Amino acid sequence: MCECCGGESAVRMVLLGAPGAGKGTQASAMQQRWGLVHVASGDLLRDNVKNDTELGRKAKPYMEAGELVPDDLILDMMEERLARPDAQSGFVLDGFPRTLAQAEALDARLETMGQRLDAVIYLRVSEEEILRRLSGRLICPQCHAVYHADTMPPKRPGVCDRCGTALVQRSDEDPEVVRKRLQVYEEQTAPLVEYYRSRGLLHEVDGAIGVDRVLAKIASILEAAAKRVGAREPQ
Repeated sequence: MCECCGGESAVRMVLLGAPGAGKGTQASAMQQRWGLVHVASGDLLRDNVKNDTELGRKAKPYMEAGELVPDDLILDMMEERLARPDAQSGFVLDGFPRTLAQAEALDARLETMGQRLDAVIYLRVSEEEILRRLSGRLICPQCHAVYHADTMPPKRPGVCDRCGTALVQRSDEDPEVVRKRLQVYEEQTAPLVEYYRSRGLLHEVDGAIGVDRVLAKIASILEAAAKRVGAREPQ
């Protein structure tokens, strides 16, 4: 059960936001503080390939060729992950869905599982702030921990606190590349935002007010969502 909601109900949610908006940071904080399972689409793909699962073997050729993995494959991975026992206490999806077609397909998959989304948090951050964040971001290639040279540096420069691996900066976080990524994101996500808004699930949060304040706002949203979930669950 979601501890932020007094243990009343499992809450199932999606985090939306541009690259660098803080989705991974907030999802990890929710996992650590409230026990919500953090499902990041990129990590899910890499884990399936690393573990040589049937789905991972199907996805590997696309990833090695630098092509997009088909939606059906990602959805199959999502469905398998969300069916595990730990996800029954609530989950937060990070990086998926990214398009309207994916959102509609996700809803259909969840319905077959007897589940539904309870909240969608949209982290709004300006382009200038995202460029500042990504220019200093460091990532562990082994455990995927994220740091920032200015705001969240590792204890030892250039080394992951968790596993001791040398940190790297992603090649796609060059300022010009980031601007192009943001343009693509806005084009893909605008219909997605309106889709969730029309369903009464969307909650916009200023992602630039600091990690703790953002988390506090999300907690109040989840608490209200959990009450709605409890109200519709059979007694």
